Amino acid sequence: MRILLFLLTNGAVLLLISIIFHFLGLEQALRRGGVGLNLDSLLIYSAVIGMSGSFISLVMSKWMAKQSMGVYVIEQPSNTTESWLVETVRRQAQAAGIGLPEVGIFQSPDPNAFATGMSKNSALVAVSTGLLNSMSADEVEAVLGHEISHVANGDMVTLGLIQGVVNTFVIFFAKIIGFFVDRVLLRSGDDERGGYGIGYFITEMVAQIVLSILATMIVMWFSRWREFRADAGGANLAGREKMIGALRALQRAHDPQPLPGEMAAFGINSGGVSKLFMSHPPLEERIAALQGMR
Repeated sequence: MRILLFLLTNGAVLLLISIIFHFLGLEQALRRGGVGLNLDSLLIYSAVIGMSGSFISLVMSKWMAKQSMGVYVIEQPSNTTESWLVETVRRQAQAAGIGLPEVGIFQSPDPNAFATGMSKNSALVAVSTGLLNSMSADEVEAVLGHEISHVANGDMVTLGLIQGVVNTFVIFFAKIIGFFVDRVLLRSGDDERGGYGIGYFITEMVAQIVLSILATMIVMWFSRWREFRADAGGANLAGREKMIGALRALQRAHDPQPLPGEMAAFGINSGGVSKLFMSHPPLEERIAALQGMR
């Protein structure tokens, strides 16, 4: 969930920055200055947009999670369940060496949980009502340990850096491909004024879509790798058998979730290709990794 929210926010911010730059005339000014031919300047321009989008998404991540998921943040526990959640997170955060995250609950029949935030000492850990209703206390404790490990490992910050880098190169190479098609293949651009023809804009847009799909594979690979590490962290904080029990409870609760709609639209279904777009490794692989821990 935190990955999906981050990616959606990142895409929206990138679009907004591109529109603002367009209306300010910055991109046109750069073109007149030869940015289309100056790769150093183009790379700087791409990095400004790409890294800005990722940074703003990271700053907004906790707010976006609260708003989109309807998270109720426990400020003063009103029952034993809320008290136990806050105390468990407090104990695990102290063991992990991080500040106490905000603790929240969101309404969902599915067992789910996530952690987000732009720093280790300013995070949010939230669990679904479905998770609290379907798992034992030991299993919930392991899930909380998993999420605390994400915070302690700085996964959201690292994800933000990786997303910023891939954003940069998506924009960079999309513009180069658009320039090549427009000036070399179609010869529709205006060399004297530095303007581009319609071929540039269409090609750049298509290239950004294709390159963004490839970039998503990189982000998802990183996410899958970090899940194994967070599982190990959850096992250290709550106990290996509790972590294995929590993963087995997830297996019983539901089948693997379908891909986001934008991926399903490309006809990518379960199989070898779909695994490239999964943010989490298969549960059986995660359980096997924990069973192999010393």
